[in-house]
Amino acid sequence: MSYENILLNKEDKISTITINRPESLNALNAQTIKELSDAFSELNADTSCRAIIITGSGEKSFVAGADIKEFIDFGKEEAEQLARNGQNSLFNKIENMNKPVIAAVNGFALGGGLELAMACHIRYASENAKLGLPEVTLGLIPGYGGTQRLPKLVGKGIANEMIFSAKMIPAQRAKEIGLVNEVYPIEELLTKTKELASIIAKNSPMAISKAINAVNLSDTDKGFETEIKHFGEVFELDDKKEGVSAFIEKRKPNF
Repeated sequence: MSYENILLNKEDKISTITINRPESLNALNAQTIKELSDAFSELNADTSCRAIIITGSGEKSFVAGADIKEFIDFGKEEAEQLARNGQNSLFNKIENMNKPVIAAVNGFALGGGLELAMACHIRYASENAKLGLPEVTLGLIPGYGGTQRLPKLVGKGIANEMIFSAKMIPAQRAKEIGLVNEVYPIEELLTKTKELASIIAKNSPMAISKAINAVNLSDTDKGFETEIKHFGEVFELDDKKEGVSAFIEKRKPNF
């Protein structure tokens, strides 16, 4: 499949998606969201892909936000449909992928850009990154999951402060509050992200898939039961047999 606004590279079980709209600081417009959705569907079905990295082109911006020009004149029903379609087609899809998605936040991650990063399972950031949800300065609120995912990552108090004030925070502060996992110099960001992806790619893809599902339900009343169910299910899988055999035989597993 060919794309206009994103680049897709597959190498050694790791796929990298680069949002490639540098002229607009990689802002999310309808076409880009559609292309991202298609790319994630493609990778979800690709059994050779074990981990996914998403980043932005250049060194200034991961994603500077949604392309406001596309919905500035929307009414209530159109706006609701925009948010619902975005959630269902992309943001929820990323969160529920059957393999890990790592955001390499290389600069501004604002509005929909931060919401995109938060939908990913892990976030690494460059030292120059700035993160925030500025929607209230436009008389709007986050519509792609910002009010839901941010409190789960940083707690309700800090989430409220970020959303109500619309302040951008630097990468190091984002690490302090748990919004990103690690911070690196911009020139090291992709290398460090790929190193993590390579470690993940060596582990059981079936076990990771079930772990993603269980972790995603950790803040619901289904969390413990899902973990128990999946713990039992993996005992019937070839990956478990290979992993245990490799451990007993003192060799590395071949998943």
